[in-house]
Parts: sequence; structure tokens; C-alpha cells
Amino acid sequence: MTGISFRQAMQYEQLKLSNQLCFRLYTASRLTTQAYEPLLRKIGITYTQYLVLLVLWEQDEQPINDIGKRLFLGINTTSPLIKRMEKIGLVARRAGDTDKRQQIVCLTPKGQALKDEASQIPGCMVTHIIECGLDGKTMAGLIPVLDEYIEKMEKGAMDTETR
Repeated sequence: MTGISFRQAMQYEQLKLSNQLCFRLYTASRLTTQAYEPLLRKIGITYTQYLVLLVLWEQDEQPINDIGKRLFLGINTTSPLIKRMEKIGLVARRAGDTDKRQQIVCLTPKGQALKDEASQIPGCMVTHIIECGLDGKTMAGLIPVLDEYIEKMEKGAMDTETR
């Protein structure tokens, strides 16, 4: 006997990496991002820049804070990201019409033109997923599950902040 109780042994069992949901989500995210990298490299952007562009392609001219909220990024991450994108000519910033302190981010012609090149990426990713032996229907079924997970975890995080 090692001197630990059954309860402690069960608690230690829960600490195994193989029992962690967070590790599975982290690994899936990393592997997905890695699969995007060669596709994005061809058009000269990073994964996080791609996410910002997706938001702006849906609706151009958005406050920087709204972009950050949509991507679940803080302003300390979003602002430098937008500045780097501005330096390479993908976006521009301007003061808000009613509140000059608010920064509005809009696509430049270069950022708008990238949409055509990027339009091939989702199809390439579907092909990659299938080539890896994953069933497309199963993968599509993950979307509502992950959406619910994100929604509930976000609400739980907000509830924790207000306590």
C-alpha cells in the first residue's frame, strides 16, 4: 500500500493527460491550424489574420472591439494583429463617426482581393479531412456540438466574472 486513499487515487487518475478533455480540444485545434498553414502561406497570411479577414469579408467596416469579441480575442491581442495587417496592406483603420476614440477596421482593395484566393481554402480543408480518413458527415456533426460547448463555456466564464 502506498499510503494514499482510494479517493486520492481516483483524483490522481483524473490528472492523467489521457483523461483530459482540454488536451483533446487543444490538440485538435493545433492540428487544424497546422493543416491550414500551408494553404494560408500561399496567400501570405497567418491563421489569425485569416480569421480577421473572414469576419471582415462577412461585414466590412467593424469596430476593432467587435472583431475581437467575434474571435474571442482580447484587445491586447486584436490591436497588434490589426496593426500588422495594416502594415501589409490588408486593412485600414479610421476613427469612428460618432466616437472618435473608437477604431473602425475596414478592408483595403488588397484585403478584399484576397477573398478570391482564400475562397479555395474551405474546399481544400474538406478534402484534407476526407484524405485523413475522417467522415465528412461526422465532422459536420461536430459543428453544433462545438457551438453549444462554446456558448455554454462562454456563458460560464461570464457568470464566473460576475461573482
